[in-house]
Amino acid sequence: MEYTQKVIDHFMNPRNIGELSDANATASEGSPACGDQVNFYLKINKDTLIIEDIKFLSYGCASNIATASITSVIVKGKTIDDAKSITWKDITEELGGLPNTKVHCSVLAVDTLKKAINNFEINNGLKEPEAFNKQVIIDELKNVIYSQAGEDIVTLKMLKYVNFENGIATIELDMPKFCQHKENVIDEIKEHLQRFPEIKEVEIRE
Repeated sequence: MEYTQKVIDHFMNPRNIGELSDANATASEGSPACGDQVNFYLKINKDTLIIEDIKFLSYGCASNIATASITSVIVKGKTIDDAKSITWKDITEELGGLPNTKVHCSVLAVDTLKKAINNFEINNGLKEPEAFNKQVIIDELKNVIYSQAGEDIVTLKMLKYVNFENGIATIELDMPKFCQHKENVIDEIKEHLQRFPEIKEVEIRE
């Protein structure tokens, strides 16, 4: 598997690794059992809303460590609004690219960062918790990567139908019948949606 020199550098010499004892914004995403997890710890100035310090812990492959590391470098010193505008594509490009099968690591890093910021905003009265609905599910599925193309399933128009009713999220996919990556996509969908306490069951149709 080909990695850029920048990915290797951030893997071998990760920046901002560790925990923050005075963090006022934290989040954890992923699962060590599935291979990847990231924890972010942020110290955000409540007056300026600038991320004054950031640390992370990463469990997983080289790409997982490298994407968390470069994310921490990019957002340190930025306002939370600037940090929220960063996308997984920005992280991938900053590293000089990632193998398609590892793009999901940049999604995980950005996802976790934004969850930490979201927690901070809610806890400090800067926003109300988002009402859960079908659009929340669609937005979350924009973080599910089809590894063969290195792009998300929403952009690739593989998401045919979404419904949420009585705690059941129903997802219908439009994918090639004999696609070798189909099971990975289904597993990713379930992993992303099972994070929401409102969802009791995920039903996937093909």
